[in-house]
Amino acid sequence: MMNYTRWSTFALMGALTLACFTQACATKETSDVKNDVKKQAYGKMPDGAQVDLYTLTNANGMQAGIITYGGTVVSLSAPDRNGKYADVVLGMDDLAGYMKATAFFGALIGRYGNRIGHAQFTLDGSTYKLPANDNGNTLHGGPAGFDKHVWSAVPGSNSPDGPTLQLTYVSKDGEAGFPGTLSTTVFYTLTAKNELKIDYTATTDKPTVVNLTNHSYFNLAGQGEGDVLGHEVMINADRYTPVDANLIPTGELRPVAGTPFDFTKPTAIGARIEANDEQIKFGKGYDHNWVLNKGAAFITKAAEVHEPKRGRVMEVWTTEPALQFYTGNFLDGTLKGKGKTYLHRGALCMETQHYPDSPNKLAFPTTELKPGATYRSTTLYRFSAK
Repeated sequence: MMNYTRWSTFALMGALTLACFTQACATKETSDVKNDVKKQAYGKMPDGAQVDLYTLTNANGMQAGIITYGGTVVSLSAPDRNGKYADVVLGMDDLAGYMKATAFFGALIGRYGNRIGHAQFTLDGSTYKLPANDNGNTLHGGPAGFDKHVWSAVPGSNSPDGPTLQLTYVSKDGEAGFPGTLSTTVFYTLTAKNELKIDYTATTDKPTVVNLTNHSYFNLAGQGEGDVLGHEVMINADRYTPVDANLIPTGELRPVAGTPFDFTKPTAIGARIEANDEQIKFGKGYDHNWVLNKGAAFITKAAEVHEPKRGRVMEVWTTEPALQFYTGNFLDGTLKGKGKTYLHRGALCMETQHYPDSPNKLAFPTTELKPGATYRSTTLYRFSAK
């Protein structure tokens, strides 16, 4: 069983890789670029609370933009094989867009990423009812999860790993139906290796469940630049968790071999996404949890994505036991953001996590967090080109 106290220490440094705010940035001259964090006002909440935008720049000229509303990655730049930078994450035009959006673009997700079946769970003999926002289930913490709150921020540009942004949020006992006051800290770090590194910690004063992640939508051709069906994906997983018609895991760990879910070798997303397969039909494409092949290492490689036309590569490394791979199946061309129209399957998500509905599946790795223990999780998205 996986336990959040297995790792007693790790560097609480977080990172982000902001995309230039234009849709495609020119090749950067990096000889005089230094680690930097800049702050500017982004907007105000209805109650008057200030929302800020922090722009992190590493010594290579890579940038990441993060707002304090939802700890959201609003832009992330990455170079192609010719050194040309482009914003590779989908997002909205302004704060009002993020407040109205239901797609969770770039947001920190909590208290529980992914789905909890029937919008309830039992812990230590008590049943906790949650708000249902997805076919009678709770998705990503409900309609007012961590993505809909303003986080406190502390920037830093002097870390040896790269510029950082520390975000904190305290979720009170009973918020969205979850027990315990949960104090969460997230570090974003934009490293010298062109990694967006995200470190999560959380503590509680009552037994509760926790499953934190980031919900960035990636298109390595550039945000809004068509669909991602030509992106080649490798997922380091021999099994996945099949789901019912409402996308709740059945409890089975099913081998990927011989199915459209076998990404153990690089495969184009579009190669089998329309397969005559019940699971594909349930998800309207890929929207499933892969059980990662985990070794003894603290952090292991979960996946790799390659966009062949421009050459951008994204590796995903994590301490988490699983990965939700989602192919933008519910994007339909009606949503617009950052000057672009977001087409069907116009992005992919790779959400590192524990398994969906774990609080109701005792055979799954536990997501329980007890007082005195600390939840710890690290994920990094590493960018390169070939």
